[in-house]
Amino acid sequence: MPKLLALALSIAVLGGVWAFLALGPLAGSVLVWAGFLAWGCYFHTGGDNAALQKTIAGMIYGAVIAGVALALVGANPLGLPGAAGPAVYIAVTVFFLVIVAGQSLLSVVPANVYGYAATAAYALQTPTAGSVTAVNLSNPVLIVSLSVLIGAGFGMLSGKLAGMLGK
Repeated sequence: MPKLLALALSIAVLGGVWAFLALGPLAGSVLVWAGFLAWGCYFHTGGDNAALQKTIAGMIYGAVIAGVALALVGANPLGLPGAAGPAVYIAVTVFFLVIVAGQSLLSVVPANVYGYAATAAYALQTPTAGSVTAVNLSNPVLIVSLSVLIGAGFGMLSGKLAGMLGK
């Protein structure tokens, strides 16, 4: 079977399984779209064991940094007026999002950004933006991180299945 067909089939089948799990038994615990972001990140990072590690580490790091940004915006510890507060807190946290790229596991800046963006987007579209310190699945950092772990794992599985089908 041609490699592209094998990859398309493996992603289609496992994508359906992931969607079923995320929208069914795991609904409320994971986000189907965040898992697919991690899945794509795994492949664009190289589709190997190092890519799996860098995808998971980078996206979860990004989620944590977004959580810090959300907490700072909510608390506004500097008392900055209007849009100045969020702008300053985002600028500072995004600096830390990128400056760590000298560390191997966090060297894929897009992975860091995907985790940050996914967490901020989810938090700002739901009533969970202020829940970044909660130790439950109302915490956008936790729900995005869990989605990333499973989504990146599905990426790895789809690559292995495609390898078997393509032989």
